[in-house]
Formats: sequence, C-alpha cells, structure tokens
Amino acid sequence: MTSHPLTRRLGDLDARAYAAVARTPTPDAVDVAVRTLSRLANHSKISFTIAAALAVRPGRPRLAAATGLGAVGVASVTANLLAKRLARRPRPPRAEPGLFPRRYVVMPHSASFPSGHTASAVAFAVAVGRVLPGMAAPLGALAAIVGYSRVHTGVHYPGDVAGGAVLGAASAALVLKASRSMQTGASPARG
Repeated sequence: MTSHPLTRRLGDLDARAYAAVARTPTPDAVDVAVRTLSRLANHSKISFTIAAALAVRPGRPRLAAATGLGAVGVASVTANLLAKRLARRPRPPRAEPGLFPRRYVVMPHSASFPSGHTASAVAFAVAVGRVLPGMAAPLGALAAIVGYSRVHTGVHYPGDVAGGAVLGAASAALVLKASRSMQTGASPARG
C-alpha cells in the first residue's frame, strides 16, 4: 500500500523531530526528572491524585474532579481501545540506543499513535480547567510536560503527542457538554 506524498512528508518531518530530541543532550537531572514524570503519568496516576484532592471539597472542586475523571475515561478508551488499533503506527526506534540511558522508560507494546498519556493528561486539564479556571494554566502546563516526556523518553513521535492532545481536548469537550446537559436537565422547572 502506497501512502500519499503529504503523509510521507509529515511522517518524515515527525521522524526528524523525534531524532532531534533523541540526539539533543540534556543534563542527567532533567532526564531523570522527565522519566519520573512520564512514569507517574502511567494509568493517569497524576490526574487521579489531583482529582482525589479536589473531590474532598464540595461544590465546584468535586464537580471538577468528576468531570476531569470522566474526560480521562473517554480519552483513555478512545486512544487505547480504538485509535491505536486503527492507526497501528509502530513505536519509534530509539535513535542511537544507549546514548542517553537515563531518559528511557520501558517501550510499551501498544501502537504509537496517539499518545494515550497525552490524551488523558490534556483531557483532565481541559475538563478541570473549564470547571475551575484557576487550574487551567497549571494543569495545561503539566499536560504539555507529560506530552513532551513521551518524546523525550523515546516512546512516541511528536505527531503521536499532537494527536493525543487533540483527542484529549475533544474528549473533554464531549464530557463537558454531557455534564452541562445533565445539569440543565436536573434543574427544577421554574414557573
């Protein structure tokens, strides 16, 4: 099967961007910190921890926690059970294996596109940030770092991260719309 020239060019650009990150030296402390963050993002542990802290407070914080976790659920299912199976993009080869061993995390066995870590982190950030606007910037920054960590640790191409971010934002939008519909439907009629 022959791919479209534009698809080939985008794939080449993605591979070059991945290789540039893989070959750029960074301090060992940065490599260890980014690798640790990437591992902490496994199974949305960071989002679950933040949601637990929010859920103990009634009102909007609890709503933000529920909405954020709902968005993570939609993003995770969509990325891991649907998109990865459809795209079947191979994981990137680690450029110059062993060059920066402190960076690496275990290579997942699933397909590369989209980044499920990024999808879930962005979904949580967008959903919680819409309910609690003061958390939008810090959670958005955290999601961006999680996304970058997946390239830095050698398990995703930048395009996988971009695709995960789009999927995460769409998942959050879907959950936020459903949440608004439920809140509107639950409001007593005024007469």
